Amino acid sequence: METTLNFTINNLWMMVSIALVFIMHLGFSALEVGLARSKNAINILFKNFMIVAIGLITYTICGFNLMYPGEFNGVFGFAGWGLSLPEGGLSAAYADGYTYWTDFLFQGMFAATAATIVSGAVAERIKLNSFLIFSLVYVGIIYPIVGSWKWGGGFLDQMGFYDFAGSTLVHSVGGWAAVVAVILLGPRLGKYLSNGTIQPIEGHNIPLAALGVFLLWFGWFGFNGGSVLSADAGLVSLVLVTTSLAAASGIIAAFITSYLKFKTYDITMAFNGSLAGLVGITAGADLMSPMDAIIIGFIAGVIIVFAIGIIDRLKLDDPVGAIGVHLVCGIFGTLAVGIWGDKGVFSTGSFAQLGTQAYGVMVIGITCLTSSFIILFTIKKTIGLRVSEKEEVEGLDIHEHGMNAYEGINVNDND
Repeated sequence: METTLNFTINNLWMMVSIALVFIMHLGFSALEVGLARSKNAINILFKNFMIVAIGLITYTICGFNLMYPGEFNGVFGFAGWGLSLPEGGLSAAYADGYTYWTDFLFQGMFAATAATIVSGAVAERIKLNSFLIFSLVYVGIIYPIVGSWKWGGGFLDQMGFYDFAGSTLVHSVGGWAAVVAVILLGPRLGKYLSNGTIQPIEGHNIPLAALGVFLLWFGWFGFNGGSVLSADAGLVSLVLVTTSLAAASGIIAAFITSYLKFKTYDITMAFNGSLAGLVGITAGADLMSPMDAIIIGFIAGVIIVFAIGIIDRLKLDDPVGAIGVHLVCGIFGTLAVGIWGDKGVFSTGSFAQLGTQAYGVMVIGITCLTSSFIILFTIKKTIGLRVSEKEEVEGLDIHEHGMNAYEGINVNDND
């Protein structure tokens, strides 16, 4: 009876976490729409809806069995097409105590996030069909193969590489692809002037963006808390504490840093500070003390302010700051495992884990850069990546969807 009760409780917490991670897609949608111009709102919403659909279907067909192939050579394995119940039927559970279906759906909710990260970086100028084709291949094949190297028991896992909930395996996987996509696409019209001036292109609905950030923070309780893979009271509560403290510390750090740098109270920097702290803690949320989490979140909050500025000076036009948040802070969070917490230099006095973390970041970075370039460059040379100048000026909503999100939009307005 006790075993059955524990199984039910574990499985229930995992299902609650699935719902929380699903809500993150609403958060991403609201954040991206709010930080973009009103003439592209429908296009952004459409992409985010389709990403969830593509992610779940491709993960069903092949992704889950690529990421968790069972016995394999540590680099590539495939357990077959589609889903099939393991021996033991519907109630079959893993050692951590949840069903096959729960495991699939929790991991499937993660799968679409990598493409969602790219969506924000390429907003307002990528062709819809080109983006969807990229998402299909990247989420369906590249993401699960890379994920198998750690979460599927592959060679990085065997080396001791650690990424609790995906600072590298989710966030930087999306971030590396975002870099390639932004370079191949080029900046939005009017963003970088011929005299070297950087022209801000403001989002049309900051309250909506704020709602998106709060939803993302809320969903992160499932993203990190569910990654415990059980309802272990002590570990889940620790993870929720470290997650919250890192987000809060990131906000404070970004606020202070941006004020000292720009002498303004920039709300978008506070947004990105919270997300930077969340991404930064994700790789080691179960290993850190509350003070470790505050330090990691604070450093991530400082990093994001400078990262966004440097990315802008490199003329990489990222409307929502996705590259800085998910790639730069994802790398930092992964390396933080080797510095703080149970595996860190400050704990063990050894640099071995830090070296392993850096190696994992490098291998996954090279793989994602190469694969995303091949996919996106092929699309660019065949059907094209970028919309026409007329479509970009007048808005993707009216040209690709035949409607506007709001009444009375003037296509010549910069809104």
